[in-house]
This record gives sequence, structure tokens and C-alpha cells, in this order.
Amino acid sequence: MSTLKTGKMTNYRWWICAMLFFATTVNYMDRQVLSLTWKDFIAPEFHWTDDDYGTITAVFSIIYAVCMLFAGRFVDWMGTKKGYLWAIGVWSLGACAHALCGWATEATLGVGSVQGLIDATDKTAITAVTIATVSVYYFIAARFILALGEAGNFPAAIKVTAEYFPKKDRAFATSIFNAGATVGALAAPVTIPSLASYFKEIGVGNGWEMAFIVIGGLGFIWMAFWVFMYSKPNKSKHVNKAELVYIEQDNDTDEAPAKDAAGNEKKMSFAQCFKYKQTWAFAFGKFMTDGVWWFFLFWTPAYISDVYGLPSDNSTAQLLIFVLYAITMLSIVGGWLPTFFVDKKGMNPYAGRMRAMLIFAFFPLLALFAQPLGEYSYWYPVIIIGIAGAAHQAWSANIFSTVGDMFPKTAIATITGIGGMAGGVGSFLINKGSGMLFTYAGDTNMTFMGFEGKPAGYFIIFCICAVAYLIGWIVMKALVPKYKPIVIE
Repeated sequence: MSTLKTGKMTNYRWWICAMLFFATTVNYMDRQVLSLTWKDFIAPEFHWTDDDYGTITAVFSIIYAVCMLFAGRFVDWMGTKKGYLWAIGVWSLGACAHALCGWATEATLGVGSVQGLIDATDKTAITAVTIATVSVYYFIAARFILALGEAGNFPAAIKVTAEYFPKKDRAFATSIFNAGATVGALAAPVTIPSLASYFKEIGVGNGWEMAFIVIGGLGFIWMAFWVFMYSKPNKSKHVNKAELVYIEQDNDTDEAPAKDAAGNEKKMSFAQCFKYKQTWAFAFGKFMTDGVWWFFLFWTPAYISDVYGLPSDNSTAQLLIFVLYAITMLSIVGGWLPTFFVDKKGMNPYAGRMRAMLIFAFFPLLALFAQPLGEYSYWYPVIIIGIAGAAHQAWSANIFSTVGDMFPKTAIATITGIGGMAGGVGSFLINKGSGMLFTYAGDTNMTFMGFEGKPAGYFIIFCICAVAYLIGWIVMKALVPKYKPIVIE
């Protein structure tokens, strides 16, 4: 560790936070490639329905959920540096692998070209249903690899945050790197459809393949920087003594780690994690709310296309998505508000976070009005979804930080993984349910509360999203009413 003579504190922890921000940005861009290309580029080639797409996103969610359960444990075991490298390496490989799905479908079915897939009808030996089914399986395989790697992002990032920031700053640091999800979602609609259109025009496949490869390749660049930039604070040549004292200020209080007779930090067994109400509170909060964000992430481009007839490569559709995620940048307030409650109101970190989360839980209620106001202009639902998305990201920054409030550092990634699994299960349910509902609504012209067809289906899902946060907060508060950190005996 460097012990610089100057008494001025270095700020290397914010460079590490910037690396977490960029990793999360890449993470969300990789997820968005499919949602921004399936409706207008991929579906015509493979004859997908909403239910087919819903199946792919739902399976991704459940695989992500299962992988999250073990990813946190893997990061705790491997360490943040190596664990993060493995995670982003695997998910970048998985992102690029999507580009092979078209070729694999052609090879399996003996079709010689993209046009051969597009022209298939029920009169041919290879039907549209067969093409859809085979291609869906290949995309699920690619999504499996993507989910396997992406599951490690948040457990690793939360663990790094706990290593580099004191408790009072963690929600703010988390809100900053978590804003990478918003920036990734913001950059995606103005880059991915354009990339797909460009490569389609110059004859490179059907365009969408290169979009997966270009965006997926960004993760490999990040890995090169991580190798040279990251080491633990007490071993980093970039962190001076003053900054290290600031980072470790909690070690003199309730965060001093319990140690065994040999002087090693005690670790919590996997089974032991489930004995605490704090674990179940975090998991339930994630279960209720993660699916809301993923629904907005995966389905908003299709919503704009289905309800308003604007394809993803249309300039107006790109502007709408850009504005939506620009609004979600307001979520950075989510990291500052608990600090205000702690510093100005004298609350402990957990109480300040729960107060902030209650405030954020009311904003998604606006989603109840998204579809009704959408009858007047597509800008109303876009703005409302943007506000709900900002509230989610603010909520997310704080619910992640409750893990650091309650659990020792040796268990943080594991608990984060358990919560991520619960969130993935919730995401599976909402994505698969949405795909089935939208296909049914479109086929039967279903009516609900004055809406017909797919708009009726979207209105039902918007209502579910609206109340999810308040339900989640109430149960969390009931399980853990007061600040009670876990001490390993």
C-alpha cells in the first residue's frame, strides 16, 4: 500500500466506482440488444410471436435467478477481482454467441439463406412454426451463457462497494454505478437498431448479428482495464493512508469482523444465510420489484411498436426510448437521500434507507395512468415509465445497500445472489406472463377497463407494476422493523 506523505486523501475509490459503472452499462446494453432487434429484425426471420419472445426472456430470467443463487457464493469464494473477470468474460461470450443462432437454425433445418427462413410458409416441408421453435431453442442457449455471466455483476459490484466505501457512502456509490443500467438502456436504442440497420444494408447477415457482436465485444475491453486497476484498498498503490482510514472507518464500530481462533474472518455458511429474517426481507423486496424493471427493459420497445406502430429503428421510437431512460437518470437522488436522513436527521443507515425507499415506492403508482393517458399521446406513457424507472433504480440502489448494513462483508455477495435469485423468479413470472397475455389479447381482441387487444394486456401489467413497490416495502418493514446487523457467532 502506498503511504504518501501528503495528508490529502486520495479518491481512488471513485475510479473503482467508475469501473463498476461501465461494467453495469455494458451489462445492460448486452441485455437490450435482443429487445431492440427482435420485433423488427429477428421476428420476421424466425416467425416469432410475442409468446416466443416472452418464453426467451422468461427463461433468461429464471436461469439468471438460479445462477444468481450461486454467483454470489462464487464471488465470495473467488474474490472480487477474479470473480468479476470470470463474470464479464462469460457474459460477453454469451452476448456474441447470439449472432450464431441464425446460422445454427439454417444448418439444423437445411435452409441455405436468411431469405429461405423468411419465405417459409405452412405449405413448405419446413414450416414457420418449426423455424420459430428451433430458433427459440438456440437463442435460449445463448441467453443461458449470457445469464450465467451476468448473474455475477451485481454480487461482485456490491462486494467491491463494501470494500471501497464506508456504510454512509455506499448507497450513493451504488446509485452511481447502478446508473450504468440507465445509461446502458439510454445508449442502446440510439445505437443498436442503427447498427443492425447499417449491417443489414451492407449485406452482413440480417444486420442483428453484428449488433450482438459489436456490443458484446465491449466487455472484453473492460476486462483489460480491470486487470490493471483493481486490488483491495489495503493493497492498492493508488490508495493512500488517509483514504484507507476513511474507507475503513466502520471497522472501529459494528462492522469489525468476527474472527476465529486463527485470526481469520468468520464466514457464514450458505444454509445459515436463510436463518435470518434480513435475508428474507431483502429477497422479497427483490422478488416484488426486479420484474418491473425487466418488464420495462424488455417490453417497452415492443409496446411502442405494437400500440403506436413505431418500429425500433424509427427515429421517433429511438427518441422516445432515449427520453424514457434519460428521465431515469434522476435515480441518482436515490443514493443521496438516505445520506441526508443519516447526516441531517440522525437516523441509522438502515432507517434512512427504508424511509427513502418508502418515498420511492409511491412514484410507480403513476403507472396506473400510463395506458389511459396514452390514448392522447405516446409521450405520456413514456414519461410515466421513465419516472417509474427512476424510482426503481433509486429503490434498487438502497435495497442493495441494506445488505451491507446488515451482513458482514464475507457474506455480502452470497446474500446479494440470493436476493438476485428471488428477483429473477419475479422477472420470469412477469415476462412469461406478459408474453402469453399479449399474444392472447392480440388474438382474441380481449377487452379490459375500456381497452381492447394488446393495449388491454399492457394496462393489466402496468397495474401490477404500479403496486409492487409498496407491497414489497410493507413486507420488508414487517420482517425487519429496526436496524439489526448480523454477527457471526
